[in-house]
Amino acid sequence: MRDIERFASLHDVGKIAVPERILRKEGPLTAEEFSEMKLHTLKGWRIIQGLGLGTIAENIIHYHHEKWDGSGYPEGLKGEQIPIEARILALADVYDALRQKRVYKPGFSHEHACGVILEGAGKHFDPQLIALFRQLHPKFRDIYDARAD
Repeated sequence: MRDIERFASLHDVGKIAVPERILRKEGPLTAEEFSEMKLHTLKGWRIIQGLGLGTIAENIIHYHHEKWDGSGYPEGLKGEQIPIEARILALADVYDALRQKRVYKPGFSHEHACGVILEGAGKHFDPQLIALFRQLHPKFRDIYDARAD
């Protein structure tokens, strides 16, 4: 858990290799732009491979957009093929992304974010992690709200 906490902030390091025009676009990405955006997982993984941070850091960066049902990227891993640290980070990342205001969307309430996440059980997210999230979601709100202050 300490390593997940320590390396979580590195999960999108590969976005330094994504053009600003894509990162700051104020509307939906085209298919070509989304394909380029998806490469941030591979680019980030390549960036940190030589740093000796270890497997947990590499897995978080490489696999945090994989989905439980196999529809994610970059490798299309499914279920427990996805390293647990990447599954945990994916849930936290989606919660944070839903709550934050972005150039292309408003920030959503805690309740709305929870609804989206709970609907993703067995599709986007590990069902066991969703069971834990059902119990712990108030802590997500408290951490997010404390950070926003």
